[in-house]
Amino acid sequence: MTKPTPWKLFAANEEAWLSMLHDCAHAEKSIVLEQFIFVNDEFGQKLINVCAERAAAGVKVRFLWDAAGSFTLWGTNIAGDLLTKGIELLFWRTLVPSYFKVPNFRSWFLRNHRRTLVIDGKIGYTGSISMRDSMKNWRDTNVRVEGTVAAEMANAFERMWQRARKSSKLPLRRLSRDPEFRYVTNYPAPGRRHVYSRMMEALREAKQYVYITTPYFVPTHRLIRTIKAAADRGVDVRLIIPEHSDHYPALDLGARSFFGTLFQSGARIFLYPTNGGAIIHSKTMVIDGTWATVGSMNLDSVSLLYNFEANLIVENTAFIEELSAHFVRDMNASKEVSVNEWRSRFFVERIPEILIKMVRKFL
Repeated sequence: MTKPTPWKLFAANEEAWLSMLHDCAHAEKSIVLEQFIFVNDEFGQKLINVCAERAAAGVKVRFLWDAAGSFTLWGTNIAGDLLTKGIELLFWRTLVPSYFKVPNFRSWFLRNHRRTLVIDGKIGYTGSISMRDSMKNWRDTNVRVEGTVAAEMANAFERMWQRARKSSKLPLRRLSRDPEFRYVTNYPAPGRRHVYSRMMEALREAKQYVYITTPYFVPTHRLIRTIKAAADRGVDVRLIIPEHSDHYPALDLGARSFFGTLFQSGARIFLYPTNGGAIIHSKTMVIDGTWATVGSMNLDSVSLLYNFEANLIVENTAFIEELSAHFVRDMNASKEVSVNEWRSRFFVERIPEILIKMVRKFL
């Protein structure tokens, strides 16, 4: 019989970072880090130093960073610098066209948007966390797990590492033996968008409530229809998004262009206040107290269809209860959008939302 999976939820990035540093400092065999955004600032340097110390003690350390998300480091000599410290670094997909320092529009597709840290194949971290000091006070949700699901995370990293090396031979997929905790991956190819598919199945089966938190809400037609159908059959659908995201105004306008559709079905929408640039960046969904997901996937077309993503899908009731409590706390700190006020706006206020509909499937 498989042992229960130990887990811990983090609602603050700094707390999660400290836990990561502690576990990395005690690594005995391996450290693997898969990260979309990594910056060599105060925290980044702390992590590198801890990993370098363990590498000097014989621990195998590998970093896989996305070239677009970590574009301030791509093209620099950091890979060589890390190699002298015993750390291997690969960048996922160079930028297109490669001579641009700052990524252009096309470079944000087919990115590795996953956030995974695994120590010794036994302790795993994932969630919405990025590794940049300016995000220290953002409202993120991150998870520490142990056991077979951490081994599943390590295996998923190994497969992405081999892809980044352009290897034609990938390790066989290794699945968690704990049915309550699974690390599910999303590939930008038909039939392989597993997180998206599992999310759609759970939404179609929802009977009581759906609690969604996402920094960017520009869903596919299929997803918005499924959410709307749940609300239409009486499911209590609630959505938390930032008052202003870090991709204002395009993605924020894209989200607001769906408000009317959601209100028609009775869904409720809450705007989390943006204080001093700190936004809510959590990517979670809780359904009926029996199903939840947390990870790297945003609810926008780029994330759902065109990036490499990974989420924990959880059916552990204690975990789900705590994640639901996070949602309620965030909801109470947010301002609910008034349906009447939204519908009574002047026409000129609606024009940007009307225009964004022409391009929102690319957002």
